[in-house]
Amino acid sequence: MKSEREIFDNYLIKKNLRETPQRVMILDAFLKREEHITAEQLYDIVKKRDPSIGQATVYRVLRLIVEAGLALEVDFGDGVMRYEHCYNHPHHDHLVCKGCGKTVEVMDSVIEELQKRVAESFDFELMDHEMYLYGNCGDCRKKSRG
Repeated sequence: MKSEREIFDNYLIKKNLRETPQRVMILDAFLKREEHITAEQLYDIVKKRDPSIGQATVYRVLRLIVEAGLALEVDFGDGVMRYEHCYNHPHHDHLVCKGCGKTVEVMDSVIEELQKRVAESFDFELMDHEMYLYGNCGDCRKKSRG
């Protein structure tokens, strides 16, 4: 199995783009984070290592990381785009708290099978899917009661 770095390097070559130290630094910083991260959060991380990197560069490199198949954009309905690893990471769905924004990744084979059966029952060939379940986490429910 190829490494994320090999995949990114091959993608850059395919697009006739150079591997620059800035691109490598941004990719490495992204890969070290396992949580859902915003472009602004990633920018804050890399600018501490190299203050010359601009926010637009981080956005452009994130776009390349997504196009290379290493990350997914996720939108939890709050107007903020986040990024998460997808290469060599199992598919999962999300629980999103409407109160505090907490997210929980859910991996459930029963849900996955049900989604496939639903698609098939409507004569759909399922190619990809995302599922977000919105509600309030236990902490937010406790606060609203207290």
